Amino acid sequence: MSDLSTKVLIEIRDEIKSTKDQLSGRLDVLAKRQTESELRVTTELVAVRDSVDRVVELLRSDRSLRGDVQELKARVTLLEQKTR
Repeated sequence: MSDLSTKVLIEIRDEIKSTKDQLSGRLDVLAKRQTESELRVTTELVAVRDSVDRVVELLRSDRSLRGDVQELKARVTLLEQKTR
């Protein structure tokens, strides 16, 4: 092989290595960003789950109070009718 061919092949090899190193660095950055994003999503999902649990508890509480409110309304109505 001629010296020129060898030189061109060496340059190509060096460029490929440089490109590989750059891509490897970018992949590392992307992997880190993905991990950070997954952590943020997980944290938010836990917060959403906690909020949903609180809403469910409020709805259950509201449902149990409805009967009491209906009973009190009926009692007030009876008292109003007796006082007329």
